[in-house]
Amino acid sequence: MAPKPWSEWSTTLSHLALGVVSLHAAVSTAQASRGAAAGFLLQALASATLLAPGLGTDEDGLAAAWVATVIGLPLLAFDFHWCTNGHLMCAGCFIHLLADARLKEEQATCPNCRCEISKSLCCRNLAVEKAVSELPSECGFCLRQFPRSLLERHQKEECQDRVTQCKYKRIGCPWHGPFHELTVHEAACAHPTKTGNELMEILDEMDQSHRKEMQLYNSIFSLLSFEKIGYTEVQFRPYRTDDFITRLYYETPRFTVLNQTWVLKARVNDSERNPNLSCKRTLSFQLLLKSKVTAPLECSFLLLKGPYDDVKISPVIYHFVFTNESNETDYVPLPIVDSVECNKLLAAKNINLRLFLFQIQK
Repeated sequence: MAPKPWSEWSTTLSHLALGVVSLHAAVSTAQASRGAAAGFLLQALASATLLAPGLGTDEDGLAAAWVATVIGLPLLAFDFHWCTNGHLMCAGCFIHLLADARLKEEQATCPNCRCEISKSLCCRNLAVEKAVSELPSECGFCLRQFPRSLLERHQKEECQDRVTQCKYKRIGCPWHGPFHELTVHEAACAHPTKTGNELMEILDEMDQSHRKEMQLYNSIFSLLSFEKIGYTEVQFRPYRTDDFITRLYYETPRFTVLNQTWVLKARVNDSERNPNLSCKRTLSFQLLLKSKVTAPLECSFLLLKGPYDDVKISPVIYHFVFTNESNETDYVPLPIVDSVECNKLLAAKNINLRLFLFQIQK
């Protein structure tokens, strides 16, 4: 076996050094920026790919080099943004970087080249999104390879190993299993043969959760019948406290609803010291009455998304009696679905929502 020429050894050593440095950078930056850590980890993986036996072709080298420019490990989202220097970021990491910058009162930068990034400076890269949609991806159930553009349909409709439920789940069957076992299970399922009394107990438990949902919507319909109803679009603007360690909070300009003047305030993670170090992020808000009232003002209120936003908010009704001595509510959770939706709000320049107020008549 002929020894490798010096040029090949030099290339191998350079890839090895790059992989070690990138792996060390990924570990050291994991706490500060997950997006940057993901980029460094991808660079290390690309170097390892070039070092692996049988993957030394030009095509594989180009693919690895292309992957190394992408920030964001999963590559499952088809939305990609690029900075002014051409470095790519998946949509999730892009929003996370903007949210982190807002929390730390810094300008968001590209983790690769440190140029400024924002929604106005970055744009979608449709060519990369198309290329990513054609990359092979492994089905999480049957482990077969499919183009990413076809993977979702395969997992939902075609895969014989996909997790499914028994058709008798409506009467309490808890079975979950692979699709190819569904027919055998349903043929032997014991729930259709249960007595009426046994089924009634199961259905009562299922009705309780359904009853809670209906109670919420019935409450909203009841509020809509009140004589005095007001609503307005509100815009939360970011500010900083005057403390030694400043904290981010949001506040709206004064607005008038039900012939009274109001203000809304919001804070991140209940004003914890370093919310940028937490993966779990929440927003809470309080409603303040700025007008003087001659009698207690009893109100119900709820916040929903604005007409042009796509943030996912579940309706929750809050209740408070406003007086001149007690003119502000406690901070209550803004009922967004998860931390991803919270990052969307933090990444925006302002937060636009719609407030509904219902005055309760005595």
